[in-house]
Amino acid sequence: AHPFGTDSLGRDILARLGHGAARTALTALAVSAATLLLGLALGAAGAGALTETANALPAILTGLVVAGIAGPGPWSAAAAVTAVAWAPLAAHTAALYTQERAAPHLAAARVLGAGRLHLLRRHILPGVLPPVARHAALRIPAIALALASLGFLGLGTEPPSPEWGRMLSENLPYAERAPWSVLAPAAALAVLGALAALTTAAVRGRGTRKHPA
Repeated sequence: AHPFGTDSLGRDILARLGHGAARTALTALAVSAATLLLGLALGAAGAGALTETANALPAILTGLVVAGIAGPGPWSAAAAVTAVAWAPLAAHTAALYTQERAAPHLAAARVLGAGRLHLLRRHILPGVLPPVARHAALRIPAIALALASLGFLGLGTEPPSPEWGRMLSENLPYAERAPWSVLAPAAALAVLGALAALTTAAVRGRGTRKHPA
C-alpha cells in the first residue's frame, strides 16, 4: 500500500514526494522567472559592482538574513534565492549587451536613422534575450536545490507542507528505524542535482560542437 513507506505520522512518503515535487518545481520556476527579469534589467543597466557582490553571497547566508528580518516561510526562501540567483544572469546579459552594441549591423542601422526603440527591439534583444533565457532555464534545478536546502534548515515552508528539504529534516531522527523516510527525499534531491549537471553538460557539449575551437 505504501511503496516508499510512511513517515512518523503515518503519511505516505510517495504521495508527499509527489506533492513536494509540484511545489518545488513551481516555486523554482517562479524564482527563475524573477531572476531572469532582474538579470536582464540590471545587466543592461551596467550594475557591475552590485552583480559581483550578489554573486559572492551564498543563498544559505542570504536565507538566514531574510528569515531573521521577515521570519521563515516560503516567501522568505524564495526572496533569499532570488536575491543572489540573478547575478550570473546579469553578468551574462552585460557581456551580450556590450557585444551586440558593438556589432557592425547596429552601427549601420544607426546611420540609416533607426531609433533607440527600434534598435533595442530588432537588433539588441534578439541577440541577448534567447541565450539568457536558456541560461535561466538551466539554473532551475540549482534553484530548486537551494530552496530545498533552506527548507532543510527550517527557513522555507512551514509544516505540514511536503517540501523535499523539510521532509528530509523531519525524518532524519528516524533514519535508523525507518531509513526509507530519509532515503526517498534524499534520492529525489540527488536525482535533481544529477539532472542539473547532465543538462548543463549536454548544452555545453552542443555549443562546443556548433562552435569548434
